[in-house]
Amino acid sequence: MKNMSESVLHVMFVLAACASIAAVSLICIFMFAGGAPALLKIGLPDFLFGMRWKPLSELFGIFPMIVGSFCVTAGALILAVPLGVLSAVFLVYFCPRMLRSPLKQAVNLMAGIPSIVYGFFGLVALVPLMQHFGGSGKGILTASIILAIMIIPTIAGVAEAALRVAPDAWHEASLALGASHERSVFFVMMPGAASGILAGIILGMGRALGETMAVIMVAGNQAALPSGLISGVRTLTTNIVLEMGYATDLHREALIATAVVLFVFILIINLAFSVVKRGMLRKLGA
Repeated sequence: MKNMSESVLHVMFVLAACASIAAVSLICIFMFAGGAPALLKIGLPDFLFGMRWKPLSELFGIFPMIVGSFCVTAGALILAVPLGVLSAVFLVYFCPRMLRSPLKQAVNLMAGIPSIVYGFFGLVALVPLMQHFGGSGKGILTASIILAIMIIPTIAGVAEAALRVAPDAWHEASLALGASHERSVFFVMMPGAASGILAGIILGMGRALGETMAVIMVAGNQAALPSGLISGVRTLTTNIVLEMGYATDLHREALIATAVVLFVFILIINLAFSVVKRGMLRKLGA
């Protein structure tokens, strides 16, 4: 009976894995099949490095959106990584036991808030504040702050899990050698959990790069190269959402090709993370 139940579970797990692979494969086939014609008609260099996006004139250059996506994502990471990682360190090693559970629940609650709520908060609270620095208040800095708030729970949650599974023997050995608690945490435990912390950062980067609704409400949505932190910007995801509803023919194919470019960027980031993580594990093993 036990062997039979294990066999059934094994089959179920295999089917679930195959279904996941099939779903991802179908998505990839759809995107590349829908975007390839546009890339052939427009030309890959003109599409990737073109400076103007004017569908009515059949000009489809997404370089300003690529720059906008990476500017907003980089700004969010600059703000969120220190806060997220230090939040995880505090929860694991410095937080009083009475506060740990409420703070952990608050972090989990932040992770579950819909992105449209963050966008509305940015629109009614953050944009008027940013108007004091000039412009409309909608731009790279505003979008970066909102995205940072959104990805802090992701980074903190994964980093906390990585720190908790790090062996306590490392910490005890460091204390036995005369290091302080703080020095043991920052120079022994954090480097030991670096691969897990990096995984949280990569997940946060992926969410920031793929976020749409919150960015639409606070970024300004201007399809032009940004001239500063307070200038409006349009990302790859917002470009797709804003125009897909009425796009036809080559315009629609160009938007699908934009999704292909975004998919390739995320794939490259994940592959780079895998290489870096493998190198970290090799160093730890050595």
